[in-house]
Amino acid sequence: MADRFRAVSIEELPSHLILEILCSGRLSAVDLVCLELTSKTFGGSNGLYPYKFRSLVDFAAFQLCVSHLSYSRISLNAQRELFDRCGGKWKRVLRFLQSVEQSSQMVETSAGNMQITTGKYHTFLTSNSSVYSCGSGLCGVLGHGPETTQCVAFTRIDFPPLTHVVQVSASHNHAAFVMQSGEVFTCGDNSSFCCGHRDTSRPISRPRLVEALKGVPCKQVAAGLNFTVFLTRQGQVYTCGTNTHGQLGHGDSQDRPTPRIVELHEEVGSVVQIAAGPSYVLALTDNGAVYSFGSGANFCLGHGEQHNEFQPRVIQTFRRKGIHVVRVSAGDEHAVALDSYGFVYTWGKGYCGALGHGDEIDKTTPEILNSLKSHLAVQVCARKRKTFVLVDGGSVYAFGWMAFGSLGFLDRAASDKVMRPRILDSLRAHHVSQISTGLYHTVVVTNRGQIFGFGDNERAQLGHDTLRGCLKPTEIFVLEIADDADPILESN
Repeated sequence: MADRFRAVSIEELPSHLILEILCSGRLSAVDLVCLELTSKTFGGSNGLYPYKFRSLVDFAAFQLCVSHLSYSRISLNAQRELFDRCGGKWKRVLRFLQSVEQSSQMVETSAGNMQITTGKYHTFLTSNSSVYSCGSGLCGVLGHGPETTQCVAFTRIDFPPLTHVVQVSASHNHAAFVMQSGEVFTCGDNSSFCCGHRDTSRPISRPRLVEALKGVPCKQVAAGLNFTVFLTRQGQVYTCGTNTHGQLGHGDSQDRPTPRIVELHEEVGSVVQIAAGPSYVLALTDNGAVYSFGSGANFCLGHGEQHNEFQPRVIQTFRRKGIHVVRVSAGDEHAVALDSYGFVYTWGKGYCGALGHGDEIDKTTPEILNSLKSHLAVQVCARKRKTFVLVDGGSVYAFGWMAFGSLGFLDRAASDKVMRPRILDSLRAHHVSQISTGLYHTVVVTNRGQIFGFGDNERAQLGHDTLRGCLKPTEIFVLEIADDADPILESN
């Protein structure tokens, strides 16, 4: 009987079973590299597959790439070019695909799944389904109740039992949270209906379920200045709030007190990502097209003029050039996009060098950032007159306005301009997995689950109690205490 249940080593398992485990989809590209380096079983050929794959892990990485949605959506030529851009290494292709996928949601770190989200003067940290907030709590945006006007350290937000947060978005005075169930909660100033509730008599100081979206499971939210965009699991878009510039996408300028679906033509396809600027929206579809609507100020819509668009309109530059976009970011006065090859495009107002082209000239339509063409970008992040680009390997490039040190360069003054992409030496020792920037502060998460913040801390938006500002990225530590108490985050 004992022989029937004897322990076996991984080397004794059949190769096809090992391959099945490797291709389960639960492993990251980094996991595969570690397995390949630590075991001959994973690093050997085992005669199971064609000679062009150097190991079981290499073949597993190929299989995972082929089955990845983002990879399957691009053309065969694009797939081959991406493979070449990644040095002919399937593990690097997989790392690129996984990094882009996580860039607007939770990222996997050695300390668990995390997401960092910055608003105007506040920051939200999601760690293993719990959410913490710090900074200015005006209008209840931090979600801690009417008595909280500021949190000097990250404090856990109370949600109903058994709810798990998977994505957060925050703007000036309101925030939205997507649950694992697809439900959406919002809090903050609802005077413009941006929280999706009809009650506008007082701020919503604790997260409240958006009743109008019951039975409509969502996967992403994007908070604008005084409106909110909701993306469903079915690829449909809902909006609510102020509609002065057509930012709700319904073909008019009428405000909407509760979320209403944006009507899209059948040929548009399914929307896979959304981004909201102060008064405009970018919507990315599964076929790599970008649609924009709302305020045309500063050329943020990418159509070559500054007219408002009251319904989604495709950005023709990408379509004409056959560019398949995989991520977009909507800044205050400019926008950024990332394509399937890891190339970066910027457009909008060029003030302070926010577009990265070495000048302050406005770009009325998207233009590729030539100085970053040799790098494989995995995340783009735009905000007030500044831009961050995260590249494969965990390095961060930044350009635009220093904005009280929130650009992260230690050798530049607080109001300086950086006209071209420049690597952040202050973060070079770390592998950054995600970056988010507010009005005057920036926060990053590393692959080890470390959190670093820099820039203005006047309202404790970096989670430090005593510092007014951080020119140098300063780590924030999460100290887990008793289960029935809130974790405390302290600065070093």
